[in-house]
Amino acid sequence: MDLRLFINRLEDLNELIKIDGADWDEEIGTITQLSDEMDGPALLFDSIKGYPKGYRIISNMISQARRLAIALGLPGDLPSVELVRCIKQKFQNSNPVEPVFVKSGPLLENVCEGSEIDLLKFPAPKWHQRDGGRYIGTGDLVIQKDIKSDWVNVGTYRVQLHDSKTVGLYISPGHQGRLIRESYWAEGKSCPVAVAFGSHPLVWIPSFLGFPWGVSEYTISGALLGEPLQLIKGKYTGLPIPAHAEIVIEGDCPPPQVESREEGPFGEWTGYYASGARQEAVINVKRLMFRNDPVMVGAPNLTPPGNIAASYAIRAGNIWYELEKLGIPGIKGVWHMKSGGANLLCVISIEQKYAGHAKQVAMAAMSGAEGAYHGRWVIVVDEDIDPSRDEEVLWAMATRCDPATAVEIINGCWSTPLDPTISPEKRSKGDFTNSRAIVLATRPYYWRKDFPKPIRSTREYRDSILKKWPEVFSKAKR
Repeated sequence: MDLRLFINRLEDLNELIKIDGADWDEEIGTITQLSDEMDGPALLFDSIKGYPKGYRIISNMISQARRLAIALGLPGDLPSVELVRCIKQKFQNSNPVEPVFVKSGPLLENVCEGSEIDLLKFPAPKWHQRDGGRYIGTGDLVIQKDIKSDWVNVGTYRVQLHDSKTVGLYISPGHQGRLIRESYWAEGKSCPVAVAFGSHPLVWIPSFLGFPWGVSEYTISGALLGEPLQLIKGKYTGLPIPAHAEIVIEGDCPPPQVESREEGPFGEWTGYYASGARQEAVINVKRLMFRNDPVMVGAPNLTPPGNIAASYAIRAGNIWYELEKLGIPGIKGVWHMKSGGANLLCVISIEQKYAGHAKQVAMAAMSGAEGAYHGRWVIVVDEDIDPSRDEEVLWAMATRCDPATAVEIINGCWSTPLDPTISPEKRSKGDFTNSRAIVLATRPYYWRKDFPKPIRSTREYRDSILKKWPEVFSKAKR
């Protein structure tokens, strides 16, 4: 559960490059974007301009599927859909593991309170050229407790560095962290918050997935780790904090009418500056803890298809798990087309079992805890289509989908201010809803057996040929 062990593992596998002397002002962000576009390794920045050696940032930590697989203890060369299947099985076969409290941990090597707190000592980057400031929190854990129960929610939300003791906290409408925060505000209270800025990927990954209200991401981390996550109790907030985190702050998030600051804009995962700058809530930091030579996890949103692999494979695996948990049969694969970012182009391959099966799958996928937020297209294809291969999906849409009968539009769905298609008029009313398109690119169920047969060989036969003649295909792009 220690980020540094994972970094060492990446270095041993030649999946990490160390970079000295880069500038926090746009340069680190641009290097991160370009390396991701070139399918590059994870990047560990040190001796950052204006900062001492040892104050480090790791980016592109799991931006490629092979590094995500390494984090999950899976082979790094798994085909896309097989990786998603393995992720789905991990969710399916792993029971939640409750965390345990420990008295101490590496996080407590440095503890600052009051006048000793100085967040400016950490090299928070300005990730994109038009960002409104420096963002210390991108690959973070925002930790909150439900006001009416002992449930602890852990989410990934963006955190802007304002000054040495103040950060901004933006949470999109409808997210659990925002609902928790608003419940404190409704009672005229500040919301206690802790934020960790560097954690092992298996501790971080659950924080950006969709789980039902009342499920703590810490228990999912324990399931992925195969052992209880070790926590310490925050002295100021009383919140549970990962003992092996790199940097953690504790503080209060007061109601916005009490205190707020301009936040943003920030380049978001859609590839646009859609939400602009506005007055947003802040965290007044009361306690700072960090390890010697701390490593901050940077996970800036990049223009699609650049993004963390987990946004595609992990989210797809969670949707697959949700569909099977509902008892829906015949799911053969789930994928998010990378050109659409995390949720905007969801593709599901099924073996049709009954009339209405394809539509049932589409409706369920866009309604669950994982798929409900800011989707756009749900495309259902037959089992002979690989959902991770864009050309196959587009072929199915072009040849098996009759737009007059197989496309439906669903209005009034949960979206976000980050959605670039929400009009200025809707924004002024606070109406952050959008529409979804369901595309049934499957053979029509009632005459599927009479549908013209494809000319290519079956997938099983094609796979047997690839195995029989490896020397022919060793240098070919598959």
